[in-house]
Amino acid sequence: MKIEVLGPGCPKCQATEVNVKKAVESLGLQAEIRKVTGIKEIASYGVFGTPSVVINGKVKCVGKIPTVEEIKKWLQEAG
Repeated sequence: MKIEVLGPGCPKCQATEVNVKKAVESLGLQAEIRKVTGIKEIASYGVFGTPSVVINGKVKCVGKIPTVEEIKKWLQEAG
């Protein structure tokens, strides 16, 4: 499973990354978590708000900090 957290590194983006890691850990999943900070690369996903979460190439969240429970739901759907 590949999870990408899109954002320039602001506090909201950092909080999103923490929540992603908590969700992955709580479900006991193996996942590659990648932080994407480049504006051009972020825009290539068609995303114009951050933080954003992309799971296996699908954008799941744009412009807000998702809760651990929301992320867990997305991971279970993608699994």
